[in-house]
Amino acid sequence: MVQRTEKHKRYHYENTLPEREQFSDDTERVARLLRTCRSVLFITGAGISADSGLPTYRGAGGIYDGSTTEDGIPIESALSVDTFRKRPGVTWKYIARIEAASRGRTPNRAHEVIAAMEPLFDRVCVLTQNVDGFHAAAGSTNVIPIHGNLHDLRCTSCSYRTSVPDYAGLELPPTCPSCGAMIRPGVVLFGEQLAASEVERLVHELELGFDIVFSVGTTSVFPYIAQPVLQAKSRGVPTVEINPEETVLTGVFDVHIAGRAANVLDDLWRRYRAGHRPDTKGS
Repeated sequence: MVQRTEKHKRYHYENTLPEREQFSDDTERVARLLRTCRSVLFITGAGISADSGLPTYRGAGGIYDGSTTEDGIPIESALSVDTFRKRPGVTWKYIARIEAASRGRTPNRAHEVIAAMEPLFDRVCVLTQNVDGFHAAAGSTNVIPIHGNLHDLRCTSCSYRTSVPDYAGLELPPTCPSCGAMIRPGVVLFGEQLAASEVERLVHELELGFDIVFSVGTTSVFPYIAQPVLQAKSRGVPTVEINPEETVLTGVFDVHIAGRAANVLDDLWRRYRAGHRPDTKGS
């Protein structure tokens, strides 16, 4: 269990959400709170990229909706490390379809708002499950891509690594130009451990602590996605969920704002800026 410093503990006694009856809507409450904050954690999932035209994974219309693939196995199995080892062509087929869905797409207003926050706060960290690279493309510099990046490729045998803009022209399944072994995408497949380097970065950020935690467009089904929220809640740190649907964690959050990420974050940013002095960070 990571520990927050006494400085952060003292700060959060004063850093609480205004009472609901003070303001007409939750977005305004959060905007007013955000002006008192110096550090922000955004936990993002597929829902934040939905406004860029990418499919979500769980929830209404998600690709992990319980149906089987044309290969007769669930999509989670097709995208598992076990299937990749035994039938790499199957895994690559569905990875390539996910990449094709993101090809030509660009970051949306939600990504842009998060990136725009960086100069106005001491720390803005993004813990994302997405493998599309949109947060970095939008300008965010402190991104933890906990599930990797579709555009990063590496050999399963030698040290060969490369990054590609897309999979167009890529022969599937691809082989290493150096040794001829199988190439794999730089994403965490089902059944694999998370990259130690990204886990270490996350632990470090959580040890530093945050003044507010947002969950945007994620159902929070993975323990390492839910844990930062539960940890924040246990320490009195305000938590906000932005999602069109309720999730398994909705009852835990201090505020749930039902809506698409791009619309809600754009509205929140507009309200925040309306009452923020441009020469200050946080409060």
